[in-house]
Amino acid sequence: MLRWILFISLSIPLFALEISVDSAKDDFIKYSTLRLDAKEAFSCKATKNDFEIITKVVCAFSKKPSKNIKDFQNDFFRVHMIIKKGKFFIIIKPVYRVKLFSNIFDLTQDATLFHSRAKSAKSWTLLGYKKKVPLLKEEQEHSDIALNLPFYLDKEKLPFVGSLDLQGNPVYIKKVEDVKEYLRVKKLYKQHKYNDCLDVIENVISRYPNTLFKAELLYYKIKVESRLKDWDGVVLSSKTFLREYSSSDNVAEVLSLIAKGYAKLSQSTDADYFFDRLFSEHPKSIYAQWGYIYKGDMLVDNAANKEAKKYYQRALRETQSLEVAATAAFRLANLLLGSNSKEAAQYAIKIVEAKPTFFAQNLKASKKMMQSFADIEDYKTAAAIAGALLKSINASYDDYEELLKDKALWLAQTKDKKAALKAINAYIKQFPDGDYITKVENIKNELFFDVPDLNASARLKEYNKLIEEYKGKTIGQKALYEKAKLLLKEKKYSQVLALKNDLLALDAESYKGINRIIKEAATGNMKRALEKQDCMQVLTISQEYNITLSDRWDDGIYSCAMKGGDFSLSKTIALKNLKVKSVQAREKWLYRYIKVAFVTGNYTDVIDAAKDLITLIGENKKSPYLDVYRILFDAYQRVENRDGMLKTMLKIEKIFGWSYRDIDRYVAMMQVGNSMHDDTIIIKYATKIMQIQKRSNSYPQTPFVEFTLYQAYMNKESYTKAYKVIKSLDKRELSPVNRARQKYLLGNVLSNLWRDEEATKAYKASIRADKNSSWAKLSQSALEI
Repeated sequence: MLRWILFISLSIPLFALEISVDSAKDDFIKYSTLRLDAKEAFSCKATKNDFEIITKVVCAFSKKPSKNIKDFQNDFFRVHMIIKKGKFFIIIKPVYRVKLFSNIFDLTQDATLFHSRAKSAKSWTLLGYKKKVPLLKEEQEHSDIALNLPFYLDKEKLPFVGSLDLQGNPVYIKKVEDVKEYLRVKKLYKQHKYNDCLDVIENVISRYPNTLFKAELLYYKIKVESRLKDWDGVVLSSKTFLREYSSSDNVAEVLSLIAKGYAKLSQSTDADYFFDRLFSEHPKSIYAQWGYIYKGDMLVDNAANKEAKKYYQRALRETQSLEVAATAAFRLANLLLGSNSKEAAQYAIKIVEAKPTFFAQNLKASKKMMQSFADIEDYKTAAAIAGALLKSINASYDDYEELLKDKALWLAQTKDKKAALKAINAYIKQFPDGDYITKVENIKNELFFDVPDLNASARLKEYNKLIEEYKGKTIGQKALYEKAKLLLKEKKYSQVLALKNDLLALDAESYKGINRIIKEAATGNMKRALEKQDCMQVLTISQEYNITLSDRWDDGIYSCAMKGGDFSLSKTIALKNLKVKSVQAREKWLYRYIKVAFVTGNYTDVIDAAKDLITLIGENKKSPYLDVYRILFDAYQRVENRDGMLKTMLKIEKIFGWSYRDIDRYVAMMQVGNSMHDDTIIIKYATKIMQIQKRSNSYPQTPFVEFTLYQAYMNKESYTKAYKVIKSLDKRELSPVNRARQKYLLGNVLSNLWRDEEATKAYKASIRADKNSSWAKLSQSALEI
């Protein structure tokens, strides 16, 4: 008879006991086996009814487990664990029918078999089925006084190959405790945590002296020691590696590092031996090219610069690696700076053009080289290196301002005046109050006659002609002054302010009222900007000119300040109006103060002011400031006041109902539930979030909400609800790692629901989603159970 069998196993280790549950099919009819294995013999007894049908099996153990074990069940067994009078019992009740067998024979070891009625054994098997016994023939009637003769298998011993995979091939399982540590070594090395990496390597080699990864671990040890400049360690470890792993793919790199190590230890003869091996045995390897650089370094240390140059040039000529090429070119530039600066500059410019990031990767040495070019008045090359560095870093670096200044000043001393002016303007724009602003501005003034003023194209009628023609002279200055007064009279405030710097440069004794002209123009411009609701302009003028307008402009100034992020100004305006007589106006400014206090992080002030405003609002359900409850909730969240959050959320729900606008606050409530280990709170708000997202067809909180709600249901053992939640994510777009997580969780809840076939599919889907994720590894572990 052809039988199709699919096995799904669940193993639960308990102290010295293992319970294995297998499900399978015989001629497409499902059955299940439950096997109990222990180190010590134990008894299992079947209880039968009047029809000789087993109704339960009780297995007794002399020892009890160290922790509570949960009951479980599948389609054929209900398994209960109890402890009574210091003994541990497992009670198995069949869903349909069951047979009990003691496993006292091992067909791979025992040559003699007989019918056993053992009362105790180290292994028992229960066979669960519906009607027909699977795999076995129905029991034949036999006499109780019949002979029970042994059966010998010596001549026809059954073959045994152990576990099989789904294709029927033997499965070989080897312990790989060291794999995790080896992967950790690689990760630490990649993260440049070299000391930690070395500690792990030595620990792994000590714990697992016969590890399969010994060659790789020793290889990483050599690289780490090289990074740490432990040249004695490099030499010692490399010798061991070359002796024991001479056929490794990493031999070339190890040869380069041991040669470098000997060179750093000033043992040139030993270094040359390994350099020769590297160059002769691995001439095409990139590590031979690195070797040329290392040997060049050794020759420089020995004052053999001419020979060193040849090796650097050979590395540059033969390599296809930008990193090797840039390193070789950098060495050549440094080497030639003192003797042939023109050739040195050529090598430096090659790096600028091919791999400009190299300079930032070697910042200290690059700055030294850059300054050396400037010292020999090669400002073009120095500026080029500075430009390459600036492209690789940002203004947050300590060196950024100085580099930008140096680039600008060096370019000013070359023929490229336009590039110099561009660099100068960039410095002035980014560092208007910088440490070098005076020097940079002086250089800009000196460049005036070399580079046309880019702003000179805007020409005004008569005044503009005079200003342009007599710049710096009395007539030009007078024309500028009169132009400003005329523009103010015509209410062309922006054009007046555009002349601010030029006006302030005039002699105050000769031209009276310059500050008044600028102030009036700024005030007029600010009022006009407020009327147009041009908040950016309002804030710019307010901050630059420190203008105070009358109270009637407060609303507009506050709104613009809030919109533009000038919270200091917003707070000043709000505080000024908190004591107004009108209750309605006081509510408005109190609400505004609360908003600015929240934005600036003054949450205690927010809470106090919000309580005051709530008192003023009272039971007015139509108040325009009911949103204060939301701000109050957010303030309580910031100060981690869970009681305040809970109480305020109840008010929010009462006033606003369930709103998409509050979805982030519902998420915050879920987090409160998490911190309080209150799954009821989590379920309440997570469920509402899912409903709101579904109604709006927008899922900003997915999959966080689903994962959290799933866990809450799992904690409550509401497996069906947990399944529905995690299953709903099938319809959502997820990242690979989140899809792997979702499928693993789906498999987990399906296992709890005894839907093992579906669980297996889910675990496999998790692995397919992101095979490198931790969820995929958990799924793989689940499949192997």
